[in-house]
Amino acid sequence: MDELIDIVDEQGNYTGKTCLKSEAHKFGYFHPTVHIWLFTKEGKILLQKRALTKKVFPGLWDISVAGHIAAGEIIETAALREVEEEIGFNILPENLIKIGTRKHQVNHANGIIDNEFHHVFISELTVPVSALTIQESEVAELKLFDLDILSNTSQYENVLLPEYSAYYNSVFNAINSLLNR
Repeated sequence: MDELIDIVDEQGNYTGKTCLKSEAHKFGYFHPTVHIWLFTKEGKILLQKRALTKKVFPGLWDISVAGHIAAGEIIETAALREVEEEIGFNILPENLIKIGTRKHQVNHANGIIDNEFHHVFISELTVPVSALTIQESEVAELKLFDLDILSNTSQYENVLLPEYSAYYNSVFNAINSLLNR
């Protein structure tokens, strides 16, 4: 779905300009996105298998939920909206914990230029996976994995991307510290 998004500068500051998501990916404009990692008290992490129709990394087991922030939308509102849209889970705003912002730049073989600032959140998954409803255009499947998969991505095929292991380790550390309080 093509949507209107905000353009930010190379430091993540809003420029006051907007464009369609397709234009941002064509011309490499920086823009904000959200990543939401859902975990259980039992030390599991929810991953989604990306729909095979996705233009980038189809079929990859990836972040619980991720998405673009609509133009003018509050970051936390976008995170809550994306979780509800993609997997049918409602998070109370006070249970959404921001753990950082990550600058991400990659040029994909299909011509998509991803210059994004990922606003990264964690939250507890408080319902069974069977109670979730996937948005089929985005998600092929949902599954719980042991949390330590985040720190061992190189040992798995088609699960996360080993080149981003430092990022996944930071998510692992944030969740682990919350679980061990």
